[in-house]
Amino acid sequence: MIGIFGGTFDPVHIGHVRTALDIREDLALDEVRLMPCNVSPHRSAPLASGAQRLAMLQTAIHGEPGLCIDERELHRPAPSYTVDTLLSLRAELGDVPLCLMMGMDSFQALHTWHRWRDIIALAHIVVMTRPGWLPPTQGEVAELIMQHGVYDPARVREAAAGCVLLRPVSQLDISASRIRNAVKAEKSARYWVPDGVLNIIKKEGIYR
Repeated sequence: MIGIFGGTFDPVHIGHVRTALDIREDLALDEVRLMPCNVSPHRSAPLASGAQRLAMLQTAIHGEPGLCIDERELHRPAPSYTVDTLLSLRAELGDVPLCLMMGMDSFQALHTWHRWRDIIALAHIVVMTRPGWLPPTQGEVAELIMQHGVYDPARVREAAAGCVLLRPVSQLDISASRIRNAVKAEKSARYWVPDGVLNIIKKEGIYR
C-alpha cells in the first residue's frame, strides 16, 4: 500500500515530513511518495525552482526509511493535475492500494480540481485532520464523504481505491509562506525546516 503526498514543497518543512511519517505509521503503508508538482493549478508559481525544491526534499528525507520522492510531475510541462498522476501510477502499479494524502483545506476545495470525481476511482483519499478544520457538511464534497467515507483504517487495504478516510496528524503550526517570509526578512527559520534544507536556502539565496 502506497501513500501519495503532493505539493509545491516551497520549501519542504518539518510539518510535511512529520505528517508523512504519521500517516505511514498509522496506516502501515509500505512507502509514502512525496511528489513535488511542476505547475500547480491551485497556487501561484513556486519561488524556488523545481531543481531546488527537489534538492530540499532529498535532503529533508535522507535516511528516512519508507519515505521517497516521485519526480514525475516535475518532468511534465502541463499543469500537475492529480488525476493524470494517478492514472500514470495505476498504469505502472496495477491494483496496489493507493492513498492520496491531503490536508482538510485541500479536501474542502476538492470539487474545484480537474476531473475530481475520477480521483476516488483511482485512489483512496486520506484526509489529514487538525483542530479547527472540519469536513464540509453540505455540497459535493460532503456527498463524497457520505458515499465513500469509512471509519476503519483497515478498509483501505481491502480495495485499490474508493474510500475517504479522515486521520489525525501531529499538530505543527508551520507553513511554507511563514518560512519564506522569515527568510525574506532575514529572520531565523531554524527548527521549522531540517538543517540541511536551511543550508540549501542560505547557500542559494532562495526566498531573498
